[in-house]
Amino acid sequence: MAEYEVDQEMRVLILIAVAAMAGAGCAHAQRTEARIHVISEDAVGVGEMLGHGGSGDAICQEELEKCMTLCWEKSQWPYPHNPKQAGWYYKRCTTDCNKDFTDCEEEYEEAAREREKKLKFSRMNEAIEWIRAHKNEVALGTVVIVAGITFVLTTGGSGALILAPLAL
Repeated sequence: MAEYEVDQEMRVLILIAVAAMAGAGCAHAQRTEARIHVISEDAVGVGEMLGHGGSGDAICQEELEKCMTLCWEKSQWPYPHNPKQAGWYYKRCTTDCNKDFTDCEEEYEEAAREREKKLKFSRMNEAIEWIRAHKNEVALGTVVIVAGITFVLTTGGSGALILAPLAL
């Protein structure tokens, strides 16, 4: 009878161990599949907020031109009261406005670095939702890392915006 009780206890322990292993196997995070994921049916609006030629160049250039116009084309000139003799004032405008331009460029570069940091996700649904919400801030060809798998933002043959594995 004692032998039967040991066998019964052993069976219960084995059953508990098997159940625990099966439960633990299902509890781990599912691995992101290296397959194509559709972000939206079209790529309209992708990259609209990006500057032309890099990190905000067009916007910063516009600000520089406005600054120079406001500074240089004032109706009241500083001493000696005419543009031909105010070379020092032009240099001052150039110096001040170029500093503002540099600050603007640095701001856009920092924003680009922050966006790049954000393009690393632990789950695919987080990546898809972020890209949908920030579609105008990313460019086609942007690399997105999801759970260690590298994807690239591109368009499908039908024009849909997709995340495709970098190596199929």
